[in-house]
Amino acid sequence: MLGEHLAQALTPLNVLLALGGVAAGTIIGSIPGLTATMAVAVLVPLTFTMDPASALILLGAIYTGAIYGGAYSAILLNTPGTPSAIGTTFDGYPMAKCGDGNLAVTVACLGSVVGGLVGAFFLLTLSPPLSEVALAFGPVEYFWLAIFGLSLIAALSEGALAKGLMGASLGLLLSCVGVAEISADVRLTFGSQTMIGGIEVVSALIGLYCIPVLIDLVATPDRHLKVESEQRGFRLSEAIPIMWREKINVVRSSVIGTVVGILPGAGGSVAGLVAYAEARRAARQGQKYGTGEPGGVIATESANNATVGGGLIPTLVLGIPGTPPDAIILGALLVQGVRTGPQLFESQGSIVYTFIYGLFLATLLMLPVGLLVGRYAYKTVVTLPKALLVPSVAFMTIIGSYAIRNSVSDVIIMISLGAVGWVLARFGIAASPIVLGIILGPIAEQGFVQAWTIGSATGDLAGMFFGRPISLAIILFTLFTLFLPLLQARIRARRMPNAE
Repeated sequence: MLGEHLAQALTPLNVLLALGGVAAGTIIGSIPGLTATMAVAVLVPLTFTMDPASALILLGAIYTGAIYGGAYSAILLNTPGTPSAIGTTFDGYPMAKCGDGNLAVTVACLGSVVGGLVGAFFLLTLSPPLSEVALAFGPVEYFWLAIFGLSLIAALSEGALAKGLMGASLGLLLSCVGVAEISADVRLTFGSQTMIGGIEVVSALIGLYCIPVLIDLVATPDRHLKVESEQRGFRLSEAIPIMWREKINVVRSSVIGTVVGILPGAGGSVAGLVAYAEARRAARQGQKYGTGEPGGVIATESANNATVGGGLIPTLVLGIPGTPPDAIILGALLVQGVRTGPQLFESQGSIVYTFIYGLFLATLLMLPVGLLVGRYAYKTVVTLPKALLVPSVAFMTIIGSYAIRNSVSDVIIMISLGAVGWVLARFGIAASPIVLGIILGPIAEQGFVQAWTIGSATGDLAGMFFGRPISLAIILFTLFTLFLPLLQARIRARRMPNAE
């Protein structure tokens, strides 16, 4: 029976749809501001007249390609194409600055393929039991998960913790602008109608990461990226040994991405950040994350692509979308007459299993498509004169910011935040802690307020925040992540005199 579903996924039409979907998603995802959600939403009307399995394969391929496509601009322009690629900028852009941009793109592609395959494997084999994990997560678990993500600030701000905390505080304040999600209070708008809608996350990302790069490009005579004297192609011969060396990292990050993807509302950005924090915590001696370490790119890219399969688990089994693109895919399922639920794998197994095998196919096709598109993207960015590169990127940032909510306000906020980010960078305050605060602030606030309300109603606040097993595990893990580097530094300091 499974062989029959595999054969259905491999029909010429489905292979063409998977190939076209991955290519379209990769290109759309590479443009700053055009997220995976937007890519799936724009193209979903094309699927209404298709066979249900073919339609889902096309949407899954677009989703997979868009998540990976975000890595291009993250690596080559220091601007995450999608929020899922935030962590890719930490090491991808430093690699590109040193002339290893093509190696970073290849490593990102390999990591994305492995992560996508792991996520699809869990979707195929463990959907019902893993969906119960999503149900076990309540508001307080989301709160502690956001705190765990914020603990990454300590790792990102090594040697400048105070400045990192200042940046994170600014990000948390910015996340509070507009109407509160729980109480509907209007906050920090200073009477401006423009600010009532709050600060849109993707616009903030584009502004904080991309505008400072554009300002520096205009202000300095140097080239954007180091130009290699000789073309070294895809550099697969270097990337494959790196992947083998980072095999534990890629497996761990893929599992993290799958599990985080299962949690509704968490998404690829949280998965990438958590995986990056774990990769950094487990780094071997000599590995310097944040300065161009390929392991950082692998961790983020394998995790965010694993969320594709992970997010589809609660979508198919429970009817609860794990990520925003899953919500659109869920809508497409309903249009096609597919009813999600625990019985889906039995009642409409033909459609579901053909779709899952199609997702495997799309993930595998991402390897040639991603390498080819990445090679030309790298070559274009490296060789394009500044006089063309700067206006082109500036145009894309404006279009991307405007397209999210069709709002000029988002463009103004994007440019303003970019100017503020450039000034703060002069004083040593990086964009990453600010972005972490903006992304994780709403998750932490919503989880905290809901947990506080439930705890107050039941008269057991302490038990609500500190008495649940999953919460305790996340708290202990956060403390472990925070204090392990300090412990390791102290142990190394004690050993050094003995060695002398």
